[in-house]
Amino acid sequence: MTRWGKRIAIASIAVVALAAATFFLFQRQIGEYLFERAVTERLGQPETTEQDDAIHVYMCGTGAPLADPERAGPCIGVVAGEHAFLFDVGSGSMRTAGRMGFPVADTEALFLTHLHSDHFDGLGELMVQAWVGGARSEPLPVVGPPGTIEVTDGFNAAYRIDAGYRTAHHGERVANPAGYGLAAREITLPEDTERGIVYDRDGVRITAFRVSHDPVDNPFGYRIDYAGRSIAISGDTTYDPNLVVAARGVDILFHEALDPEMVGSMQRAAERQGMEVGAKVLADIPAYHSPPDDAARAASEAGAGALVFYHMIPPLPSRLLHAHFLDGVREQYAGPVRLADDGLVIILPADSEEVRYRSGL
Repeated sequence: MTRWGKRIAIASIAVVALAAATFFLFQRQIGEYLFERAVTERLGQPETTEQDDAIHVYMCGTGAPLADPERAGPCIGVVAGEHAFLFDVGSGSMRTAGRMGFPVADTEALFLTHLHSDHFDGLGELMVQAWVGGARSEPLPVVGPPGTIEVTDGFNAAYRIDAGYRTAHHGERVANPAGYGLAAREITLPEDTERGIVYDRDGVRITAFRVSHDPVDNPFGYRIDYAGRSIAISGDTTYDPNLVVAARGVDILFHEALDPEMVGSMQRAAERQGMEVGAKVLADIPAYHSPPDDAARAASEAGAGALVFYHMIPPLPSRLLHAHFLDGVREQYAGPVRLADDGLVIILPADSEEVRYRSGL
């Protein structure tokens, strides 16, 4: 090494050492500065940063009951114009929604697809966040199939003591007792009716439609129309011609999916390990979910502009598994296909054909 090379090397080592010493001596001050800046940036923005007149779709939870550190339970947030809604509220989804900037406090209503617990086990978090965060003066509406009143009554009772503490601590201006809790409204379609409008205001129309999830009673999917744009949410279902009709011409079909081969492999592994109960559950669940190619078939027959998978079974810990999960999909559907991740935001601007995707995390 030349003389100048040695000098440069020594100077570089000195700079690194000085930087390390500075960080060690002032790491608390540096940490405080970074924290303050992050808080200022986060709290200085509105919960949702999208200002377009559009349908904004927030993938707050794309997972299933099987353990998955990357995905919360099923939950889709929709902001249509100035109205915000949630469709299902699986475990952990409200924490994801908050990080994404979905306006939880301004949620106008929660719509439940059906009463399997993994679709409403985040309801307690939603209830408290929407109540205190929004300083509500009326309970949060929850719309769902028959039985929804029983579910919401249970949550109201379970959280009543907590609610009293919060009112005593924060005062009635923040935690107004009149705004505590959930107010259920049950969807009761006549037996010979496959779909019905359950919300229609300011150009936002939400239609509930029957799907197939036996032995579950009255499972629903939902279609949302606003400003010339539309989406449909399958809920849990096998292939169902009624979904095809209800989702006709939507910009995006959000559809659940279960890969029977992958779940079958898990079942056989459970049997080898002597896990009889787990093996039985894994053997049962394919019968009332849609394989990915059946979901693609529904999207094709409906003429959907795009297909987005959510509520996926089993967990997909690596993107290397995506091709396996999507095997057979292309044979059924030629349009854009996406496996949703938690945090994905999709924007459908009003009266256009544009679709924008971004990460909300």
